[in-house]
Amino acid sequence: MRRESRFGRLAGWQKALLVLAVLLLVLGSGLAGGGFYLYSRYDRKVARDDLLPEATGAGERRQREQNWKSGPLNLLLLGSDSRAEEAGGRSPIGERSDTIMLVHVARSRDRATIVSIPRDSYVDVPAGGSWRGGKNKINAAFAFGGAKLTAATVSKLTRVPLDGAMIADFGGVHQMVDAVRGVNVCVPYDVRSTFSEKVWPKGCHDMDGDQAEEFMRQRYEVPGGDFGRMYNQQLVVKAVIAKSARGGLLTDPGKLDALLVTAADALTVDRSLDIRRLALTVRGIKPDAITYATVPHTSAGLKTRAGSAVQLDKAKSAAMFAAIRADTIDQWLAANPQKAPGS
Repeated sequence: MRRESRFGRLAGWQKALLVLAVLLLVLGSGLAGGGFYLYSRYDRKVARDDLLPEATGAGERRQREQNWKSGPLNLLLLGSDSRAEEAGGRSPIGERSDTIMLVHVARSRDRATIVSIPRDSYVDVPAGGSWRGGKNKINAAFAFGGAKLTAATVSKLTRVPLDGAMIADFGGVHQMVDAVRGVNVCVPYDVRSTFSEKVWPKGCHDMDGDQAEEFMRQRYEVPGGDFGRMYNQQLVVKAVIAKSARGGLLTDPGKLDALLVTAADALTVDRSLDIRRLALTVRGIKPDAITYATVPHTSAGLKTRAGSAVQLDKAKSAAMFAAIRADTIDQWLAANPQKAPGS
């Protein structure tokens, strides 16, 4: 019971990133021989829904098809988190999205970049559902209009065409980490748990599912608060991918099947997203070719009518989005390196 309770409090984006790590890991494994059988078993378990707005015309549909054939791909990944009401108790809002990320697959199909959009980013949210339109935190879009309004908000903010969408519905984080027999996480700063006496000094640490979850939940004793917690999660995801590739999990049908089933139970994809096609598209991506980044911001304590919010850096974020559209995000990140929180 204690394990279930702690998992229930794990942030949505943390769970979603683990699901995404498994997804990219599995889809990039080649799917040879028995892998196709496992893929079919996985595909049948994935839920499907309408997560993207309808294409506005034949031109947009043709462009999306062209992207799948030979262009760069951009997928929206969301993770939901049930909440009863907005900060301050002003109005019921239902579900928000704690994870809003763009998964950019390069035209060359040999690398991917996962860009996190801070959930409290103060942006223009188009009219949709019960929302009349205007400025709000980006994660409110999910509450007012579901995945479709979130996709419309991300599209308006970034002008990046979306070729598919996924929602992580919070599968078993313990099973995913434990399925790879634990991970080794290297931390660039000290992290002290606010839930126990546990301390992770600067350096590398072996973690099982329980320990990894507790580590990922920390936000008060890490540099940058939520940004530090996001960075810690990225460290764990990298460790999961590296351990899986190094430990032979991808060639062990039994272990791979267990990991697939765990991920499938936590994933919903847009009806238009062909998982088999995605698998073939990203099969050449290696663990060290997945880059993680966060949209640049100037302030994490902006006072707004929606509460304390994150102010994105207008010039730098626009440049980052332009680089994604141009499939030059690797070059942009090399020229604009992102530092670990607190460094």
